[in-house]
Amino acid sequence: MKAIILCGMPAVGKTTVAKMIASRLGLKLVGGGDILKEIALEEGYNAVGDDWWDTGEGMRFMQERKGSPEFDKEVDRRLLAKARTGDVVMTSYTLPWLSKHGVKVWLSGSKGSRAQRMAKRDSSSPEECAKVIDARDGENNALYRKLYGIDFGNDLSPFDIVVGTDGVPAAEVAESVLKQLKGVEGPKRPRGPARKAAKSKARRRKSGRRPSS
Repeated sequence: MKAIILCGMPAVGKTTVAKMIASRLGLKLVGGGDILKEIALEEGYNAVGDDWWDTGEGMRFMQERKGSPEFDKEVDRRLLAKARTGDVVMTSYTLPWLSKHGVKVWLSGSKGSRAQRMAKRDSSSPEECAKVIDARDGENNALYRKLYGIDFGNDLSPFDIVVGTDGVPAAEVAESVLKQLKGVEGPKRPRGPARKAAKSKARRRKSGRRPSS
């Protein structure tokens, strides 16, 4: 199966929806955060647990990352390799523009709905979360434009599927993506000799000739 790559603005619900899709399809879930932890472990950090990012060590690592674009490029290189392999659900801000592989899904959401989602998740106020989202939207757009020339959040041309999330429960968003995946994936095409034989048969049918016995 092709890799399924989910993308969207911060706090649109990518990870929650990706987990549901991965569970339904029995696939592994991989995100940029997982790769960052992988790199941190290789560099000697004790990057263990979901809350590691909030520790002093985790924040120090992220500060180093901000000072070096190579961190992001290395994450993307590793994600690209996984996308080529397939049979995985992925979340990434940049992969849809960088990879020729996979089914690419954009989850759209207004700033207001994203602020509400973040506030519920982080036990904060929607007003404060709206400020955080404004900052992150601006940082992401500037960073990915600088690294790759990506117009993040505005250019949706790479995407096969676009699903709105405003006022829609995550389970329904996941269900909508799963239904549309069937149309994008389509029936599997034969490969190698089988594909050549199928093409030859189709040509004979078109010309009206019968296959020789």
